[in-house]
Amino acid sequence: MDPELEAFVPLFPKADLTDVEKERQFLAELAAGIPAETDGMEVEDLLVHDVPVRIYRPHGAHGTVIWMHGGGWCIGDVVTEHPWASRVAARSGATVISVGYRLAPENPFPAALDDAWEVLLWAHENAPDPDLIAVAGHSAGGGLAAALTLKARDEQGPPIRFQLLHQPGLDDRLTTWSARHFTETPWYNRAKAKQAWEHYLGGQPATPYAAPARAEDLSDLPPAYIASAEFCPNRDENIAYALRLMQSDVQVELHQWPGTFHGSQALLSADVSQRQFAEIGDVLRRALA
Repeated sequence: MDPELEAFVPLFPKADLTDVEKERQFLAELAAGIPAETDGMEVEDLLVHDVPVRIYRPHGAHGTVIWMHGGGWCIGDVVTEHPWASRVAARSGATVISVGYRLAPENPFPAALDDAWEVLLWAHENAPDPDLIAVAGHSAGGGLAAALTLKARDEQGPPIRFQLLHQPGLDDRLTTWSARHFTETPWYNRAKAKQAWEHYLGGQPATPYAAPARAEDLSDLPPAYIASAEFCPNRDENIAYALRLMQSDVQVELHQWPGTFHGSQALLSADVSQRQFAEIGDVLRRALA
């Protein structure tokens, strides 16, 4: 493990989603102590068909990014995502719409995807350039971004220019090597992944819109950037999805970050975390050029 990251591991709580309310409170306290990067940009809170969004508009913004937060589909909102969504906007130079989708287990699938879809439709109607829209997200949010591209393709929805999937949750089956063997990894492990999927699916069978890795056809999807973490249960499903996209003639940039774990980019003092955020910004800037 990257030594700058490893130093923090003893401070991490046990990876667990048994008590969702407790985890929500922990994330709120953690996020409150992390500064945002909002210099030179306008920040606005709106409701889009009852879906809370926080919009970041850097000076001279070019293109639009619909950003879905992580949290196992169970925790997080536009407030806890403020430090991260602001960084995506600051580094990409794009308008970023951070989506406060409904959370499981109170609102299982397809509530979160329905909310993200409503925001996509709204953004297409209101963006300065509706042909320059990317969907992006971390973890559960990355899974939602992938699902949006499938739904937009299947339903002839708004055109999506690009998809950025950062350590995305894509496969509820948890049968890959990393999903089976990473049982003690910090922040996110097999047990927590299993809990997240159970909360999200709410006892329903998974469809490709819930778990995009189940989609049989990945053709005609937007170009993708996929980032995986070395010590993450999602690692192998991320890499497998990238390969399947390539085999379906979809352009893919895949970056496997050595020495990292799921969500470790939140440890901003580490050089590798700084490089991850810089790359997210650069990739989106290029994609929306």
